[in-house]
Amino acid sequence: MRAYLANIKINLRLTFRDRTALIFSYVFPLLFFFLFGQMMGAAQGSGISRQVVGSVLLIGVLGNGFFGGGLRAVQDRELGILRRFKVAPTSPLPFLVSSLVVGLTTYLPSAILLLTLGHFVYGMPVPDRPLTLLAFLAIGMVAFRSIGLIIASVVNSMQESQILIQMLYLPMLFLSGSTFPISMMPSWLQIVSQFLPASHLFSGIQNILIRGESFGEQYKSLAALALTAVVATFIALKLFRWEKEEVVKPAAKLWLAAALLPFLFLGVYQAYSKESLQKSKSLARDLRRNRTFLIRDARIFVGDGQVIDSGSVLVKDGKIVQLFTGSAPDAKSLNADLIEASGKTLLPGLIDVHVHLGAPGGIVKEVPTMQRHLAQYLYSGVTAVRSVGDALTELKKIRAKLRSGEESGAELFFAGPLFTSEGGHGTEYFEALPEMIRSQALADSVRAPKSADEARQMVAALATEPVDAIKIILESGMGSMLFRRFDPAIARATADEARRRSLPLAVHTGSAADVAEAVSIGANSIEHGSARDLITDDSFAAMAKQGILFDPTLSVVEAFSNLAKRDPRLLERALVQQVALPGMVAATKAAMLAPPAAIAAKWAGYRFSQSDLAANVKRAIQKGVPLVTGTDSGNFTLLHGPALHRELQLLVQAGATPKQALLAATGHAAKLLGAANRLGAIRPGYDATLLLVDGNPLEDISYTERISVVLFQGERVNRAALLEIEKDK
Repeated sequence: MRAYLANIKINLRLTFRDRTALIFSYVFPLLFFFLFGQMMGAAQGSGISRQVVGSVLLIGVLGNGFFGGGLRAVQDRELGILRRFKVAPTSPLPFLVSSLVVGLTTYLPSAILLLTLGHFVYGMPVPDRPLTLLAFLAIGMVAFRSIGLIIASVVNSMQESQILIQMLYLPMLFLSGSTFPISMMPSWLQIVSQFLPASHLFSGIQNILIRGESFGEQYKSLAALALTAVVATFIALKLFRWEKEEVVKPAAKLWLAAALLPFLFLGVYQAYSKESLQKSKSLARDLRRNRTFLIRDARIFVGDGQVIDSGSVLVKDGKIVQLFTGSAPDAKSLNADLIEASGKTLLPGLIDVHVHLGAPGGIVKEVPTMQRHLAQYLYSGVTAVRSVGDALTELKKIRAKLRSGEESGAELFFAGPLFTSEGGHGTEYFEALPEMIRSQALADSVRAPKSADEARQMVAALATEPVDAIKIILESGMGSMLFRRFDPAIARATADEARRRSLPLAVHTGSAADVAEAVSIGANSIEHGSARDLITDDSFAAMAKQGILFDPTLSVVEAFSNLAKRDPRLLERALVQQVALPGMVAATKAAMLAPPAAIAAKWAGYRFSQSDLAANVKRAIQKGVPLVTGTDSGNFTLLHGPALHRELQLLVQAGATPKQALLAATGHAAKLLGAANRLGAIRPGYDATLLLVDGNPLEDISYTERISVVLFQGERVNRAALLEIEKDK
């Protein structure tokens, strides 16, 4: 033990006399800290400040390990200093251990200093797990210091050591994500980065520093770092030389590769699973969502009916921080990026409460993924949607990816599999499928309870998924398309259980009688209403009294009418053509103009009236029934995203004011989703999910399609790249 303590004491003394070692341990990290902080705008958000601190912490580990450990050991051997240790006498192990201890002793104070400066200079929050972070850094420091000691053991000169160190240092510096986000690199280079120890060290630093992850969540990186430290120290011990005259063969450098074998295996695993790459992508999105923006001099539609003629909004860390009326402060004084909004209107992100993500809305060679459709919504300024009848398993997977930041698209809410009867509306979409596929699809998308007790059990099971709402079908069809109607007693039992489980109830109706029944069982929203007859005054009065929201889905009735008339004009709108996959518009037009005889015959017997539905919307407004916007997108010619803008236009044509239509797509829709405490309005503390459009949609509702900027949870969405990314998948 005396030998170890003596070596540590001597090594510490020599280190603090070595200006080069002190420069790499303290001066360089501080230079990088302030340089990166200014370049990246660390004062703009907590995520950016943590990114800066994490990057500099990694640079400190690399410098201390390669230069403070490896290069200095070679230098001491060249200058004959190690020879003096040898005649002390001492053995290699105490010397190597002392080098590792000195590395920790010099690095950890620097790390603590950086964390402190990050907090006080750039406002970085105190890490949730500071001791976990320091322990992880210590293990990483020992691992890289041991790699440096191997380098010192397998080279014969300072020149060789510098070449070998730079061959490792530079790739690890630039490919670890500390200087450039891994998500910005080409796919093949992202895979290459997973074979580098620094990538896993930096990923661990970020996950602990930014997301507060535990040791257990970093076990793969920890195991690889710890194993490398043990193996590298052992190899360095076996190859250690005191004097420069002791020359090793060039083949000895292969021992360095042996020490890095744990990361070869980890890289192979990550190349297959892409687990770390997905986390890097999520962290990069967190970084973009933590910037600060000042949207200046906009007309602001608050989302509750209030309009600010000229105001500004400050966004930071993904939230709306402050609203300014009149003249705005200088963006630089707020450490904010400026979004100039003169002559523009700022709205809460629009919401579509009735979509079918599994259907494309047109003719395509291969049905796009639900993820692609959610990207189309975000591109179109529709920042939240509610799916009302898609496959539950797929919806859960996609929502998990969206919430983690791994994927980009509109926020997803969903009603559980639709409740209907066997042979009821909703089951017809699966009739043409092979039996095995059909059974699975029905199980994932439909619930057809045969009794009230079974219905209650199904709702209880869905509440644990969890779903955001329960949907009941009361539609019985008409003409050539008739369906078995859902039993009223079972429908009421379903509704009662949904209410008991605090799940909103969406009820699909097709006639005034259906609406009356939906009101009687306590619907939260009426989906479609009636396009075949007029809803009674009593039903509207009850809806207004109970606060039942009316989702007329005017778009789908217009689409059906256009299909019957073979009118393709909806496909010619600019936003539709922007989101459509190549060839989709032309193929859909062709099918529309010359439909198969069976389809034409089927629609010939389906009677509906746009004028009746429009009249119902106008009467709902007069009776004080709140409206929400749903499109039924996924139906033929209703492409996901653009259809909501058409729904707003149709609401205005039916008698709503532009303000009422916008309220339906923002504040009222957010209330229906149960998210009115953070979406649907522009207020301090709400999510910075916003839409900036050119012109004034309060005068001309079509201006909502003139999209200038989309902010999603604080991230300024790159609309040009959004659909290209999805197209590449």
